[in-house]
Parts: sequence; structure tokens; C-alpha cells
Amino acid sequence: MQALGIDIGGSGVKGAIVDLERGTLLSERIRYDTPAESYPDAVAPLVAQIVADCAWRGPVGITFPGIVYHGVVQTAANVDKRWTNVDAVKLFERATGCPVRVLNDADAAGVAEMTFGAGRNQTGVTIMLTFGTGIGSAVFLDGKLLPNTEFGHLPIRGKDAEHRAAARIRKEENLSWEQWAERVNEFLAAMEFFFSPDVFIVGGGVSKKYDKFMHFLKTRARIVPAQLLNEAGIIGAAMYVADLSTAQSQGAAHGDADWVAAVAPDDAE
Repeated sequence: MQALGIDIGGSGVKGAIVDLERGTLLSERIRYDTPAESYPDAVAPLVAQIVADCAWRGPVGITFPGIVYHGVVQTAANVDKRWTNVDAVKLFERATGCPVRVLNDADAAGVAEMTFGAGRNQTGVTIMLTFGTGIGSAVFLDGKLLPNTEFGHLPIRGKDAEHRAAARIRKEENLSWEQWAERVNEFLAAMEFFFSPDVFIVGGGVSKKYDKFMHFLKTRARIVPAQLLNEAGIIGAAMYVADLSTAQSQGAAHGDADWVAAVAPDDAE
């Protein structure tokens, strides 16, 4: 089985065809820079271009960096505010001519990691955190997703956590890895206080350099680097639209609850 996944981020729009049985990319990973003015009609053509580049005809799974409720964007922290209240499904279906499903980017990355990566067969409470332009989050209980958490906006020292500890901030403020990790530790301490997780998975673009900072992170919970790196969002998006393909073949439309329940580990009760 295969599907096309596209991951929209604050700095880039990326996509590829995914092998859904192995959680690997079957095509070249295509990337375009997110426009400086990242309003809907500027981003939609890039999504359409990736579909064309992949010569893909069929359902497309797409991630978005914000809350997505039944296909409608509710928040847009790291892209143009004109995304708020946009029906992203209709927008991308018009642009691509393909059936589309849209979900939060960190949720997609988390589901991919829980299925094929660092969270595979993990029970208890797992929190995936993606550090990039902002901080995304995905929370799982025995492998089942609680969608649309936005813990990057948890206040730390009077600021959203992502305005202190996103990977972008490390670069903008020229922080050393140890200085940046101190800020991340403050955020992780707050997450532990509120949610008592068993495992943290650290993902996002920064995860490919985990050897530079992971030894500075201090948590009660076990903390591990993501395994799928920048491909996680693409893989999770493809998994999401595979559910749509199955639903269409059965003449029915599954809701989010059916999809998130499907990622529970085999030994979860």
C-alpha cells in the first residue's frame, strides 16, 4: 500500500509517496520554501506542485501547523493569520483536483513515530514534541492520540514556550546547545508536572542533531530522539489519507476517532 503525504511547515512544504507497510518514502522527498507571506492562496499552489511532481492521482494527506478541526484551520501561530477559519480540505481539493484530508502536523509526526519509530509498542503516556519553527505536541495514551494539543503555547516565564525554546529561537538568539537545552528543560519540567508522561519523544528538524543536546536534557520520564526525523510528518499524513482510501472503498467515511484508535500498540489493553 502507498499514499501521498504532504507536510506544511513554517519554513518548508515537503511531500513524498509513502510505503504504508514499512513507513518509508517510496519517492524523492520534494521540498519548497514556505513563502514569506504564507497566506492560503500562496501555499496551495506549492501543494499542487508537489502532487504534480509526484505524478500522483488519488487521495492526499496534508499536515498543517495549527489546530485543524474537521478540516477547518482554527489557529495559525507560525504561518499567515489569514489561515484562521479556512476550510483547508476545500482549498487543497480545488488546488490539486484530488480528495484531501488535513490534520495537525505534530499529530501526524506522532502517529508515524508511534507506529514505525521511537514510540512503537509504547504503552502508558507518551508525549511527542517537535522542535522547529515552533513547538508542536502530540499526546498518546496506550498508543491512542488525543488530537490537536498545542503545548508549544504553554506559558513559560511570561512567553509561549515556543517563543523561548523552539529550534528557530536557538538560531535567532545564537544560543549554544547547552543554553538552548536549559530552556527546553524548563518546558519539559512543566509538561511533567501537568501530565506525568512515561516517555518523551523529541522530534522535528532538530532531532537529526540529537547527539548535540540530548545529554543536556533532564527529565524523570524516559526521553528518546525521534527515529523518522523530518519524514515523520509526511509519513503520518500519508497514513491519515490511507484511512480515507479505505473508507471510500467501503462506501463510508471514517472519523478521526477511528483513525487514532488504529495506532494503539498490539499489547495495549
